[in-house]
Amino acid sequence: MTAAWPFRLSLLRSIQGRLLVASALILPVVMLLAGLALKNAYYSSQEVAVKERLQLQVYLLLGSIELGDQLVVLPQSLQEPRYAQIGSGLYGVIHNGSGRLLWRSESSRLLPESQVSANFQLPTVLTAGASTFDHLPDAGMFRYRFSVIWELNGKEMPLQFTVMEADQPVLKASAAYFRQLMFWLAAVLVVALLAQVLIMRWGIHPLKGLARDLKMIEQGDADRLSGRYPSEVQPVTDNLNRLIDSERQQRERYRNTLGDLAHSLKTPLAVIRGAGEEQLPLHEYGSVVDEQVERMDQIVQYQLARAVKSQGGGLAQAVSVKAVVDRMLGALDKVYRDKGVCSDAQVSEMLGFAGDERDLMEVLGNLLENAYKYGDSQVRITGQLAKESLYLEIEDDGPGVNPEARQVILERGARLDTSIQGQGIGLSVAVDIVSSYDGQLEVAESDLGGARFKVTLPGGSV
Repeated sequence: MTAAWPFRLSLLRSIQGRLLVASALILPVVMLLAGLALKNAYYSSQEVAVKERLQLQVYLLLGSIELGDQLVVLPQSLQEPRYAQIGSGLYGVIHNGSGRLLWRSESSRLLPESQVSANFQLPTVLTAGASTFDHLPDAGMFRYRFSVIWELNGKEMPLQFTVMEADQPVLKASAAYFRQLMFWLAAVLVVALLAQVLIMRWGIHPLKGLARDLKMIEQGDADRLSGRYPSEVQPVTDNLNRLIDSERQQRERYRNTLGDLAHSLKTPLAVIRGAGEEQLPLHEYGSVVDEQVERMDQIVQYQLARAVKSQGGGLAQAVSVKAVVDRMLGALDKVYRDKGVCSDAQVSEMLGFAGDERDLMEVLGNLLENAYKYGDSQVRITGQLAKESLYLEIEDDGPGVNPEARQVILERGARLDTSIQGQGIGLSVAVDIVSSYDGQLEVAESDLGGARFKVTLPGGSV
């Protein structure tokens, strides 16, 4: 008993096992109810057949009857020979309107008078043309009664015909039918269960294939789920493929970030090493080291931001673009106070970004800082919303970006040489963030004379 429990629990954990257990419990009940319904239907059809036979026997008696002097006269030989056979199982009796016995078949001679009186005679007289049919289980009989009015010598004479037939043939036939029915229903039950096992095996086969394909991905033999699955399973496989692609992209991002970080740190380390070889005064050497350490800290922060950046997505409430732009411009005006840059923000209060505010700050911070750093005296930012997309343009009046370098800057995972102060890391982070939202970052020439960065992100109204 104890050893059977683990088997039962493992069976119930399986979808196929649960369906089989449910079918094994429900199908027998359904088959039994169907068998009882068919048995009752068969018995009802047998009763209808008996009623029709007994009705026909009454009509035969009516066709053979002769009346004379208040007596019922029937020929010695009737069309139904069983009336003349004692104990044949078919009995006939005729009473007058007052209940007096006028005629009884020879087959009923051995029946007790009490049974004849109780079963053959009506307690009340039926109206002319009325009939009744019933089953008498205690007597073992089916009974049919019919009342007519016979006209004799100008007088009406009520007659009641009663015909009875033994119920044993019908009961035996019903019992035999029920036994055969249960046998075939049991056979159908076994076939149905076997068919269900085969159908479930065929139906669950795609899930087994899915598990096998996932095992291949786990072992490194496959990159994604590429099999054909049913429409009910296909959304699951599509989500799994997206999850696998996202995880692979994340690993690729980590590898690229580590490579970028190592490459970015080469320049500050080389500057520190060069300053040491020049044997500068201590305070000058300390100033160079502090400057390069600060730069290295910025590089690490940028690369960590790229490494942990997840896939972007829309939020329930849009982020105010103007608030972020004003914050960035306020900070950059303080940093580049001596440069005297004039900023012009043409951004509506209702303009919103459907994403994480930190992502928007990262993108705008990098692009605006480049504009302040490389522009001469003027920076302009404009924004508009069209078809749930946010369009931002950051322009400056600096030297701009050479057409040959524009594509290099925007290639995902690629950047310019980080030895040039201020280029590469910020744009690389911006490209990564914009790409995570399925957006675009383009570089063009501004009418101010410098560079124009056009950013497309998911947008919304504030």
